[in-house]
Amino acid sequence: MLVVIAEVRVGEGAVEALREAIGAMETESRKEPGCQRYAFSTDISDPTLVRITELWDSAEDLQKHFTMPHMAVFGAAMGNAEILSMDVQAYELGAPVPMPGG
Repeated sequence: MLVVIAEVRVGEGAVEALREAIGAMETESRKEPGCQRYAFSTDISDPTLVRITELWDSAEDLQKHFTMPHMAVFGAAMGNAEILSMDVQAYELGAPVPMPGG
């Protein structure tokens, strides 16, 4: 299983400008085979910091994700937004560990 964590710093107003594209990206990505979780969020104390959290069954599923039509549409929307920086990391996971109380 793979987890992908991205942190994207955007200019003022960029999140609002991307809201429709973000919603479509989440909806379509969640339908893909192997996608367990796919979510965008903004930092509560810094609305110009966007986090993307993804959980995929395999590296193959993630690679297929990059070829999807909605990925190209989202990439075009991002190209029109003020992106100041982006850091994307992927990690291979073992089995989930139960959390107390959850």
